[in-house]
Amino acid sequence: MTKKTEGYQASYDELQKILQALEQGDIDVDDLSEKVKRAGELIEFCQKRLRETEVQVKKVMEKFEKSIGDENGDDS
Repeated sequence: MTKKTEGYQASYDELQKILQALEQGDIDVDDLSEKVKRAGELIEFCQKRLRETEVQVKKVMEKFEKSIGDENGDDS
């Protein structure tokens, strides 16, 4: 049973809860496999979202730098 991932923050929060439960030993052995699998899904989702965001930020920065360069070139 795979839960739908809603967004980065919700995924990150869920992952933190799973990790905290693992650290405290609050997960029943029968649930351990499911929780570890879910943690893997959440990590994958968060990494993908971060990569996508990094690409978007780079594109915006490139446009900004080009815009600044064009402005400086026009003033010559």
